Amino acid sequence: MEMGILGLPQSGKSTLFEIMTGVKVSPSHTETVVRGQASVPDARFDRLVEIYKPAKVSPARVPFIDVHAVGEHPWEAIRQNLSGADGILHVVDGFSLPDISIALDAYRKLEDELVLSDLLIIEKKLERLARMSKKAIPAQEAAQNELLPRLKDCLEEGRPLRRAGLTAQEVFTLKSFSFWTIKPELVVVNVAEDNPAFADEFAEAAHLACPVMGICCKVEAELAGLDAADQKEFLASMGLAEAAFGRIIRAAFSLLGRISFFTVGEDEVKAWVIPQNTKAPKAAGAIHNDFERGFIKAEVMSFDDFMAHGGSHARVKSAGRLRLEGKEYVVADGDIITFRFNV
Repeated sequence: MEMGILGLPQSGKSTLFEIMTGVKVSPSHTETVVRGQASVPDARFDRLVEIYKPAKVSPARVPFIDVHAVGEHPWEAIRQNLSGADGILHVVDGFSLPDISIALDAYRKLEDELVLSDLLIIEKKLERLARMSKKAIPAQEAAQNELLPRLKDCLEEGRPLRRAGLTAQEVFTLKSFSFWTIKPELVVVNVAEDNPAFADEFAEAAHLACPVMGICCKVEAELAGLDAADQKEFLASMGLAEAAFGRIIRAAFSLLGRISFFTVGEDEVKAWVIPQNTKAPKAAGAIHNDFERGFIKAEVMSFDDFMAHGGSHARVKSAGRLRLEGKEYVVADGDIITFRFNV
């Protein structure tokens, strides 16, 4: 699970990467690829830490990848460096390009590059297929190939593949192509301090089929450099409940189709990251392969039940709200789980 960051030069994409991950990018961006992990803000996790006061805390994290800005490096190299990303965070300049039409043109310029890149992949594949005998096409490729004409039509209309109406199974079938525009996208507009409404205006004008969020990287960079107490005071002075970069991290986490469950104790409180709709044995495997291999039951309580009973495991149990779940149980976001296993 990784989120790739894309943007044109001077859009603020590397600044946003630094704010979210704490990993510095050299001014000249001499590194081809820079990786970092961002902690996912979660009030539930914070409350569990307050209650258990553990020796170690391990929040959920989202891995981000920063690469050269588009136009500063060969496009094929950028594509290759982000080919493994599961989602795209597209940073738009909304501070030096405060005119909506200019910002939209800049956004569409990069989107057009991505659409064209995917279209070239399909055209090359179709050319190769035209030279092959149908008998020579492996069965696994046949399912992919049936989709290609439909995808080609979508791209030729200038639409990203995420708007092609593909089912989850079809998206999985096409995974080996590493299409850019099939990946979920989050658009972040980097606004000027005195024009925070620009992001909403951009979203309204763009009519995008993806989330659009705003951030002032200049302000958020100052905020990220403060300790927790000073951050809270800074936000209160601006009439804000939380930092924008925290909302963006959570949005990226959700866009990647992830949830978290918790394991708790005085030694450690940890948020484990799993895909949505994961069954209990697979969730156990996120902790250790032996947990999945020898899975017996999952002892589960929801975070809400835990808090409704005073943050007490014993009270949850005595109230009959502690559940024993089997192999078919689908783990819910925020579950607090103890796994029973035997190997």
